[in-house]
Amino acid sequence: MSSLLNKNIEYLRGVGPQRADLLKTELGLFTYLDLLQYYPFRYEDRSQFHTISSIHEGMEAAQIKGRIVSTQKIGSARKQRLVVEFSDHTGSLELVWFQGIRWVEKKLRVGGEYLVYGKPVRFGSKYNITHPEIDILTPTNSKTGGFKPIYSLTEKLRKKFIDSKVIGQITFNALQEIGSQIPENLPESLINKFKLIPRFQAFHLIHHPKDFNHTRHASRRLKFEELFYNQLNLINQKLVKKNENQGHLFQKTELLTQFYEEHLPFELTGAQKKVIREIFADFKSGKQMNRLLQGDVGSGKTIVSFICMLMAIDADAQCCLMAPTEILATQHFNGLREFADLLGMRIDLLTGSTKKKERELIHMGLRDGTTKIIVGTHALLEDVVQFQNLGLCVIDEQHRFGVAQRAKLWNKNKRIHPHILVMTATPIPRTLAMTLYGDLDVSVIDELPAGRKPIKTVHRYDSKRLEVFQFLRDEIAKGRQVYIVYPLIEESEQMDYKNLMDGYESIARAFPEEALSIVHGKMKPQDKEFEMQRFVKAETSIMVATTVIEVGVNVPNASLMIIENAERFGLAQLHQLRGRVGRGVEQSYCILMTGVKLSNDSRKRIQTMVETNDGFRISEVDLELRGPGDITGTQQSGIVDLKIANLATDTKILSFARESAQEILDKDPKLKKAEHEMIKNHMNSTKSEAVKWSKIS
Repeated sequence: MSSLLNKNIEYLRGVGPQRADLLKTELGLFTYLDLLQYYPFRYEDRSQFHTISSIHEGMEAAQIKGRIVSTQKIGSARKQRLVVEFSDHTGSLELVWFQGIRWVEKKLRVGGEYLVYGKPVRFGSKYNITHPEIDILTPTNSKTGGFKPIYSLTEKLRKKFIDSKVIGQITFNALQEIGSQIPENLPESLINKFKLIPRFQAFHLIHHPKDFNHTRHASRRLKFEELFYNQLNLINQKLVKKNENQGHLFQKTELLTQFYEEHLPFELTGAQKKVIREIFADFKSGKQMNRLLQGDVGSGKTIVSFICMLMAIDADAQCCLMAPTEILATQHFNGLREFADLLGMRIDLLTGSTKKKERELIHMGLRDGTTKIIVGTHALLEDVVQFQNLGLCVIDEQHRFGVAQRAKLWNKNKRIHPHILVMTATPIPRTLAMTLYGDLDVSVIDELPAGRKPIKTVHRYDSKRLEVFQFLRDEIAKGRQVYIVYPLIEESEQMDYKNLMDGYESIARAFPEEALSIVHGKMKPQDKEFEMQRFVKAETSIMVATTVIEVGVNVPNASLMIIENAERFGLAQLHQLRGRVGRGVEQSYCILMTGVKLSNDSRKRIQTMVETNDGFRISEVDLELRGPGDITGTQQSGIVDLKIANLATDTKILSFARESAQEILDKDPKLKKAEHEMIKNHMNSTKSEAVKWSKIS
């Protein structure tokens, strides 16, 4: 890499020590390259000029050439504002500043000609522009302002007068100093194949374009480069892992055959069988498995994991299943215990609520190997939990666990690392899966068990509550059960609790003849379990709850899910909640209750839920609305550390980049060919940034 690119920005013209410290702490910009990769998030078209008389209501911004007629400071010293009369040959308007008055005043000269840019707002009989951009009119900017890059800034930078114009100027200075000394990092074959512009030209045009055509070519080149190396690293890690990480060899199928022929209570779907075959191939390869299993709510991931556990147990290995909540862990345990009992094998449950005496017996069973399957929560991560021979780790709703937590579980077998199967009922968009989990093998259960009817989802405003209550009565009259869920937001726990209790009381008044269950986060685990069991046994017909029932409750008789204040939920959460119904053979329903006032995003979420039950389609919309960091909970972890590419909109570029990376590594896995030397050099120069997620899924 060019030594200039690694140069400290402190030595760049227009920066200096103080500004450099600010840019480092506020934006993480240390080197010239950091600065060049701090891309504009939008552009303003400054090619048009307006006269003052042509300004009208609703304009986003106007660029005007004119002269300063007068300046005056109005108000007391504490609440002062600077008002400037600005005119052209068609009229006049006011420019107003509330901050930085002294600094602005020094720049202005009555009678001087200036170029002004900002949003005009009518105030009384005149327009004014608050805190406009203002520059002395020159022969250059009087003809066209061109395209101006706009950069994300912090409040602290603005207070120190570091705005988009300053970032643009110092970026220009850096590019002037570097010139064409920006090394190319893509082979000529790829540049020609995808008609990409050179790297040095892309940096120039992304920061200082003359038109949208420039920005399009520059961003396409830089996005491809970024995604290509992202995918190259991930695919390379997968190859290294498969070659270097030895895995348990599971080849026996006696237990599995016995269970399949004698005890399996239903026919597996084609998708489940396909996934099991993929996992078996991993078990027989002698290499450590790292596989992501995606499947919608109710698609049958847990039975797939149990069948895979039987192969491990047949080879004298132990299995663990870790879930994020006690409710979900208990649900898994109860479901798997039925099958384990049929085969006469020991299965235990370990959570934060497990009593000390019982805990000691479980620890002993894990150490001496008599416990074949352990289901638990974070309690499994404790140092005291030791296995005789852990062979398979199943992690459910894996995005709820931190990387370090998953690594701790993975290290429970020092001799030979266990196979890893991570499961999620939150479908991940293909583009995000390729980027987040490109170094994992991915299996998908995209088929629901036979006999399941699609859930009918409707949106109702609060004004229709009486009609909704009547529908609820009709369902209960048919012998069905109902969930009513209230939002839970930690920052307003007291308010949420009050809303839940108010809701519970109003339901109790409206349905005096019905038995109600209530479940919320403030209850003791044993009280939650008691209420859950009452509902499971159909002793109550209505369950009023917060989102604690989002995962882990399986009541086939429940046919109606009512979600209160549905606009306060994310799409993934709404989809998870809806998945609590539709588990039996009867038609199920989901009613989304909201107020009349909805934001555009809320309306889009509600509309998507009404239109489709397809979790993958829902996840695509969620990605568009929230962005990759939020959707996976990785905003702070650096997993999705893309500077210019957008996983929601750049799907085609990502596909091309991945195919190209795969093709190169298939032909030249060690990148030894002369034509791939620049790729290898670039990868080595950025190696410290790469994180090997594959080992800990």
